[in-house]
Amino acid sequence: MAEKLIASAGNNIEGTRSDCFITIELMQSGGIKLNISSKVASLFENSIKSQILDFCKFYKIKSANISIDDFGALPFTISARLEAAYRKIMHDPIEAYLPGPNLPKIIATDKNRLRRSRLYLPGNEPKFFPNASLHKPDGIILDLEDSVHPANKESARILVRNALRFLDFSPSERMVRINQGELGLEDLEQIIPQNVNLILIPKCESGEDLKLVAAKIDSICEDKKLKHKPWLMPIIESAQGIENAYEIATASNLVCALAIGLEDYTADIGVERTKEGNESLYARLALVNAAKAARVQAIDTVFSDVNDMDGLQKSVFEAKSIGFEGKGCIHPRQIPIVNRAFLPNEKEIEKAKQIAIAFEAAEKKGLGVVALGSKMIDPPVVKRALKIVKLAEENQLIEKSWRNES
Repeated sequence: MAEKLIASAGNNIEGTRSDCFITIELMQSGGIKLNISSKVASLFENSIKSQILDFCKFYKIKSANISIDDFGALPFTISARLEAAYRKIMHDPIEAYLPGPNLPKIIATDKNRLRRSRLYLPGNEPKFFPNASLHKPDGIILDLEDSVHPANKESARILVRNALRFLDFSPSERMVRINQGELGLEDLEQIIPQNVNLILIPKCESGEDLKLVAAKIDSICEDKKLKHKPWLMPIIESAQGIENAYEIATASNLVCALAIGLEDYTADIGVERTKEGNESLYARLALVNAAKAARVQAIDTVFSDVNDMDGLQKSVFEAKSIGFEGKGCIHPRQIPIVNRAFLPNEKEIEKAKQIAIAFEAAEKKGLGVVALGSKMIDPPVVKRALKIVKLAEENQLIEKSWRNES
């Protein structure tokens, strides 16, 4: 080795927690020298040393100076930061460092499962990961796109990969938002084998964009002999994407939902985003219509003011009224409001129960027409009523034995 090679990865800014900052300097001789500074050194210094030495053995590193400033990082984070620093030194692709057992097998999720709330977590901030499911979002998004600085993209990718391997986010659906274009396809190489349930595709503008991601997933699943492929949720964030929404929704049978992103959409059409949302009404209605025509879910954008709970509730009710079935969340305090608002209210439940009883009575009589009093009920209305009743039962809004009480 003709020269010293050195690189760092991780976070060490003021207030850092559940993370670490690692520097690796490869040397020509001298063996492995460790400098460990840890807030939990009395308890975990030996295990940190053991982990670093295992890392060196895996990559056949004979001589190096390795320093770590540890702020309570879990082992999966230390592993990720070690690998990220080493990858910065090595110009050629290297094998992934995946110590320890895999997470127990994750159950595949249903295409039509509830996706009322999905909580975005910055992909390079491990402090948010371990307790995210305690807030009970329907989905947890480990984000590799907008929340990650361009210089930290690979480091975040490795961290998210490790989090998927070692953390159980249940009962929340395990989601990852990849980057755009070629960088997003590279994300998939690390993410797809790690028991991910759903991939969000940002700034999707055509069916071809969607097909490129689906083809890459097919290739990875075939190569790794994976049984389950993740669902796809393209995010529509431009005027062109809105015009191609139905094409995008039907580009693959892995698409389970269309989501809309209004920050980029309003920028694309050259207007300011407002809380009232009049400037984006056409786009939102068009996306809902495309999603319903393709028989997939329609998911609304995030509400960006995390302190305005009244505004959030109003936004969710408005979204629900035009056909959306879920909404993005950027703070845990938004989750309870979103989850409850997207469930049926008492009036909706009572009407749905009446229609369900009428439908079941017609079925028993072998009738093809459902009537409620003197009014004929169309099949789509029956289908919606049955869905509302099922939601109410699953969320303990009514007892499953409610028919016996009618």
